[in-house]
This record gives sequence, C-alpha cells and structure tokens, in this order.
Amino acid sequence: MQDVDFRLIETNGIRLHTAIAGPEDGELVVLLHGFPEFSYGFHRQMEFLAANGYRVIAPDQRGYHFSDKPDRIEDYTIDKLSEDIAGLIKAFGETSAIVIGHDWGGAIAWQLAATKPDYVKKLIAVNIPHPAAMPSVLLKNPLQWLKSSYMAFFQLPEVPEKLMAANGFESMKQAIKGTARPDAFTEQELERYKEAWSQPGALTGMLNWYRALRKGSLMQVPKTPIGMPVRIIWGLGDQFLSTMLATESLRFCKNAELVWVGEATHWVHHEQPAIVNRLIKEFLDEKNGKP
Repeated sequence: MQDVDFRLIETNGIRLHTAIAGPEDGELVVLLHGFPEFSYGFHRQMEFLAANGYRVIAPDQRGYHFSDKPDRIEDYTIDKLSEDIAGLIKAFGETSAIVIGHDWGGAIAWQLAATKPDYVKKLIAVNIPHPAAMPSVLLKNPLQWLKSSYMAFFQLPEVPEKLMAANGFESMKQAIKGTARPDAFTEQELERYKEAWSQPGALTGMLNWYRALRKGSLMQVPKTPIGMPVRIIWGLGDQFLSTMLATESLRFCKNAELVWVGEATHWVHHEQPAIVNRLIKEFLDEKNGKP
C-alpha cells in the first residue's frame, strides 16, 4: 500500500519498528499481528482504516522483523509485551486507542484491556480467545490439547529454529498455506514473510513468546471481566483454536459480541478481508454513534 511511513519507536526500554498510515488527526487504531506474521499481516485492514480517516499504527512486535529482540525468555511474558503497546500509544501522544489483534497480537490486546483499561477504547479480537479461557476449555475439550500440541515442540531449545529455517523456511510457508484456504496467501506475500523471518534473531524472538509460557506468562492475565466494548471475529475453520474458546471468552467481558465468519480459518483477515473490514468499521461506527 502507498503512503505508509515506517519509524523505530522507543517504548518500554526497546524499539518497535512501526508502520504508520492515515491522517495525523484521525482516531488512533493499533493493529497487533500474531505468529508468525509481522506488521504487514494487517496491510489490508491498515489500508482500509487509513482510507476511512483513522490514524493507524502496526508495530512489528517485540522479537519480530526489524524490532528489538531481547535475549532472555522472561522478556517475552505477556505483561511486558502489553507494556510495549501501552508505551507505543503514549509515544503517539494519546492516552487510549482502538486496539485490534489477531492470534498472539490479540492476546496482547486482551491483556492490555484487562490490566490498563484506560488505554483501550474498544477491542477487536480476531481468532484469539481471552487468555483466561484456555485453561477451562482444555479441561472440557480434549481436542484442544491436540490443536495446541505444537506449543510443546516450540519449547525445545534451538531445534525449532533449525527446522523452521531449513530449505528457505519452506516448512513455515507450507504450515501457513496448509492451514489457510487456497490462495489466502500469495507467493509475493510469503516472500515478505520469509524476509522477516530471516532477520537475525527473529525466529528465536518469535518462539520466545511461546517459551515464556513456562515463565507464567498467561498466569499474569486477570480474570476480572473487562468493561470496554469488545467484538470477537472468528473464522469457523480455525485448525488451532476451537470455537468453544470463542464462546468461553464472552465470560470475561461485560460488553461483548461474537461474530462467526464462514469459509474462513485462523487466517480470516487474509481470506475474507472485505467481510473483516466491514465488521471492523460497523463496530467502530456503532460505538462512535455514527449513522
């Protein structure tokens, strides 16, 4: 997309490489990517929101692409990751923002909303449950254990990095393509991901989000229901996360709605961008009192 600026923004003791678009006086929207994407993963939503008058920022999150990559696993716990985004909002001269997150980016959005609610005007979670929903669903739904088994592999030192980087990151490309609808990702897009994965220390930084789980990362998420308006957008064909997680997440919200999207998977914002963009705009317009 055109008219995108890129800056290194200092926040929480690190620097986040951040894509910026839209009018400077527009309402601030923060787009938080998940694994194994980077800021480019939201490019269709960024272009749409900027064209509709919003000031849109999409960071490469800690450990990803051109952003800083601390060495210690404990530097990737969910509280530190959410502090990065609080600092990012302040760096743009704002005290709050609309926050939209997918996958791990959505987990950070949930954490920020739960721990620093003044920073989040509205929350949109795309195929990611409230982190506190996972333990109860694992007890009720054994299939979710199977869906989440890859997380155990990611705990191993060095081995995941070597396998993921082999043959020009072919296994990573196939993992994304194999869990998405046909043609959800173009070869050009996958090459951009490959460039991001190739940055020094990036694979380890990305995997450290998972490795920080053994440091009690998800135990840091409060269970107190959050109060700001929430919309959960969920592709029904998600191979990683069960629909039970989506419905269970409503228990942790005071003002939430869940929207299912058919003919979509975990990668719904790539597969059905027009639908996702409409759902985002409708939600934001409704809560802003626009006709």
